[in-house]
Amino acid sequence: MADRILFISWAEPVRGREERGLEVFNDALGFYGRCQQEGRIESFDVVLLAPNPDIGGYMELHGTPDQLNALSEDMEYRRILTEATTVVEGMRVVEGATNQGIAEEMEIYREAISKVPQTA
Repeated sequence: MADRILFISWAEPVRGREERGLEVFNDALGFYGRCQQEGRIESFDVVLLAPNPDIGGYMELHGTPDQLNALSEDMEYRRILTEATTVVEGMRVVEGATNQGIAEEMEIYREAISKVPQTA
């Protein structure tokens, strides 16, 4: 079961590069779909948000740590991310935990806070 995610978000398209932005977006969808079919990731979700000043949308790539680590070294993955930075503002890629990974992260957090004096 997937217990890790890669959270890929962006703000808004670079003005004048919207058409290329759609091409890169479609390239990403095709690549992540193939990765899912090949078992290289467990799944992915795409979310487009209503207009706002912060995040235009995001993709969540779900997998195991090994799957997502291997993906981050894949040349096509890296090419798509690099191309995306030329057509959208505010590109971010953040690692995260989900499902069973939440329990592991919370244990790490509990251990960390046990070493810090607690004040009221």
